[in-house]
Amino acid sequence: MLRFQHSLRALSRLRLQHPIPPSSTSSLATRTTFSTYAPLRFAETLPKKAGYTADKFPHIKRDQSFNKLSEKDIAYFQSILAPSGIAQDEEDLERYNNDWLGKYRGQSKLVLKPNSTEQVSKILKYCNDNKLAVVPQGGNTGLVGGSVPVFDEIVVSLSNMNSVRSFDSVSGALVCDAGCILEVLDKYLEERGYIMPLDLGAKGSCHIGGNVSTNAGGLRLLRYGSLHGTVLGLEVVLPDGTILDNLSTLRKDNTGYDLKQLFIGAEGTLGIVTGVSILSPKRSKAINVALLGLDSYDQVQAAFKRSKDELSEILSAFEFWDQEAIKLVKQHLVAGAHDPLQSIYPFYVLIETSGSNKDHDDEKLNNFLEKLLGDNIVQDGVVAQDSTQIHNLWAIREGIPEACSKAGAVYKYDISMPISVIYEAVEDVKKRLVGKEVMGDGKLFTSVIGYGHVGDGNLHLNVAAKEYCEEATDLIEPFIFEWIANHAGSISAEHGLGTSRNNHLHFSKSPSMIQLMKAFKKLIDPNGIMNPYKYLPDA
Repeated sequence: MLRFQHSLRALSRLRLQHPIPPSSTSSLATRTTFSTYAPLRFAETLPKKAGYTADKFPHIKRDQSFNKLSEKDIAYFQSILAPSGIAQDEEDLERYNNDWLGKYRGQSKLVLKPNSTEQVSKILKYCNDNKLAVVPQGGNTGLVGGSVPVFDEIVVSLSNMNSVRSFDSVSGALVCDAGCILEVLDKYLEERGYIMPLDLGAKGSCHIGGNVSTNAGGLRLLRYGSLHGTVLGLEVVLPDGTILDNLSTLRKDNTGYDLKQLFIGAEGTLGIVTGVSILSPKRSKAINVALLGLDSYDQVQAAFKRSKDELSEILSAFEFWDQEAIKLVKQHLVAGAHDPLQSIYPFYVLIETSGSNKDHDDEKLNNFLEKLLGDNIVQDGVVAQDSTQIHNLWAIREGIPEACSKAGAVYKYDISMPISVIYEAVEDVKKRLVGKEVMGDGKLFTSVIGYGHVGDGNLHLNVAAKEYCEEATDLIEPFIFEWIANHAGSISAEHGLGTSRNNHLHFSKSPSMIQLMKAFKKLIDPNGIMNPYKYLPDA
């Protein structure tokens, strides 16, 4: 790492002493993949007697209009799927019934794993005709209980649908099955000089269909925008088995309603996404990553404003985290050993630039960092000198969610608001818990952690507690949702609503908007079989 705490003016000269070998250009152009989550491993280690979601949310009652699974139903599914496409064994079911956090647990007795859109169509038509509830499931890396059953819903896993259908090397349009793993797609595109427009810590496990269904944001949104803009078309199977073929690769199409937008972020409540057409940008040839230490959130904002002014077209990521976050990473993860800064700072910022001309990008970044130091906006920092160092710096940021999960029961809030008040949410929650005398050694709560995507106005607020319990929940909620509403924010920036946020939707959406959402749901899924008990308010 190249430090610039004391002499940033020598940055350009020092960097020339550590040239990057030409052979490493390709590896530097893409950040080494690093999967923070291993959801299947988490699911396998969960205790089988963990509390059911239905018990933790007693207000949720099983819809008695849904039929229970019968031998006749199983016989039908066996007639259309291969033996490997059906799972009924209790041990196998555990990984599909549990989320990786160990917070949500369903009671499904059957998992179906179709390998074609036609099989998905037959499954949904049968389930709709026979009023059998269904939960679509991708990589099961979600955080709000959206991808696991609540009661005995049938799980439809897209894991066997994992092929790339086509790629246009001129336009960058990629068409693939919904069960393709995000990291695998990114590797596929890397070989062709392109990149996926989204990147998540869970990329080694999450599916592109799940990303679309939750409108996942992640680390590249600042540069490439949300999936509402990069998804060109979708193939979706509706609840009655109808295949909605809209796998367009066109960037412009003004004919009729843009129906794909209904399914982006719908969390499987309107149908199952089986195919995705997405616009992939060219992969940058020059990547730089800097890690900065700062004394205040005001300095974080100042650095971000400067980055937009001075890095502009090459700025690809601007991430921040606080002191509590780095302490947990150091305590629980190997990535913590790679922290190159000499001291613990109240705030950290990771800046990534991506461009096509290394000399041009280096000069812009050097000038930018020199001005930050000269104006006392940053106190310390390093610039990665090779792909390994880039990986190590990103590993710190991507390791925060896992480090938090190792701190005990973690209440996770993925919220958005004006950038100027982002960290006030952390401070106000902390102040509330301290005032209630429930935070500290030996008390119910151990820490409040803040990190996220400054450029997107997205804060990941994590509150670590000794256990998940009603007392802890009541101390945080609805306080945090009321706080968000008072600051014109959103209760879910990118994680979705699932089981944990659906009844708080009114803090972010007006009654008329919620009624229209319910009307869409009733129109497309009149029997309500798709991912019930989630997304929309109960009443």
